[in-house]
Amino acid sequence: MGDLRIVSPARGRAITIVVNGRACSAVEGETVHAALWAAGIRGLRRTAKTGDPRGIFCGMGVCYDCLVTIDGVPNQRACMTLVEDRMEIRIDE
Repeated sequence: MGDLRIVSPARGRAITIVVNGRACSAVEGETVHAALWAAGIRGLRRTAKTGDPRGIFCGMGVCYDCLVTIDGVPNQRACMTLVEDRMEIRIDE
């Protein structure tokens, strides 16, 4: 799947994030959620009880379905955190 971002002249600079050890492109100023979505990543964690995949639900920091580990800190909301160059993101696939 290719890059799903909308082309716009008012974009931040291209940066790289690392997701589960794999380099992914991102754009400065976008959220972790937006960068993961653009990279084709939909499932961010699995439920404790059934193991079902969970992804973005509300996209505004209310539901906590988008929790990921960022730079070794667990339970960070992907929808509320801005990407940084070389940020290490761990998701439960």
